[in-house]
Amino acid sequence: MIVAGIGCRSGAPADDIVSLIFAALSDFGIAHEDLSAIATETLKADELGIVDAARHLSVPLVRCPLSELGRVTDRVITHSLRVQAVKGVPSIAEASALVAAGHNARLLGARIVANNITCAIAIGEGS
Repeated sequence: MIVAGIGCRSGAPADDIVSLIFAALSDFGIAHEDLSAIATETLKADELGIVDAARHLSVPLVRCPLSELGRVTDRVITHSLRVQAVKGVPSIAEASALVAAGHNARLLGARIVANNITCAIAIGEGS
């Protein structure tokens, strides 16, 4: 299972999210058709840009509760002081990707950032 974890500020456009996902997948030599899901923190999952990006890519949008994100903080690569202060976890994109990728999930690298959007790619065995 290949998952793109997304973090963003409110109002991030779907086109920017999709472009960043394509860039992240390309960085790891993964075709966008191989993407299994997009994941983000539960409250962020209502962002129209994220919802539309998942629809555009024809993949499910996985909602990840903060409690689940907190369980994988030892495996994230990037630590955002702002996210830690606001959400209590060091990374939304990386942690969401890990949670949604399921059993034996691992990040393929650190998150990438553009236009106030973060994207991390994780691979795992699913739930």
